[in-house]
Amino acid sequence: MAEQAKWYVVHTYSGYENAVAASVMKAAENRKMTDLIEEVRIPMETVTEYTDAGEKTVERKIFPGYVLIKMILTDDSWHLVHNVRGATGFVGSDGKAVPLTEQEIYDLGVEVKTVNLDYAVGDTVKVTDGPLAGFLGKVEDIDVPGNAVSVVVSMFGRETPVDLELDQVEALTDE
Repeated sequence: MAEQAKWYVVHTYSGYENAVAASVMKAAENRKMTDLIEEVRIPMETVTEYTDAGEKTVERKIFPGYVLIKMILTDDSWHLVHNVRGATGFVGSDGKAVPLTEQEIYDLGVEVKTVNLDYAVGDTVKVTDGPLAGFLGKVEDIDVPGNAVSVVVSMFGRETPVDLELDQVEALTDE
């Protein structure tokens, strides 16, 4: 199959998120459709609640009533998900399932993109993406959690600091 799996949002009855997630995976295994339905997630967040009895840490659903499914959408996979007890249908327009965009996936934290850094502070790097693609610069600072790197590039004879994303630069290799 040439098509790549995408993330879709399925609406469920309130409180049925776990049951729907389990049923979808079980049905996919039973019907040997795990190649079409890769993963099912219920977005959760860890919250510290303060009560009279003290503080306690609980996991809470970020989007109650919704389940995220990474799947290749075909008629068979659509029917499998749509016919699960507790699932009311896909989120989309006119009954058509609409996949999440790359930005929505990133914003929701559904998939974490990992970047292997082959450079460090002080290294000379090449900018590979954006308006400064092709420029060489020296790494001044790296902020891995913020997905940012500060690089000083020489433009028009002046040293100019530029903030880029981690994957927009690569180490200069000796060729």
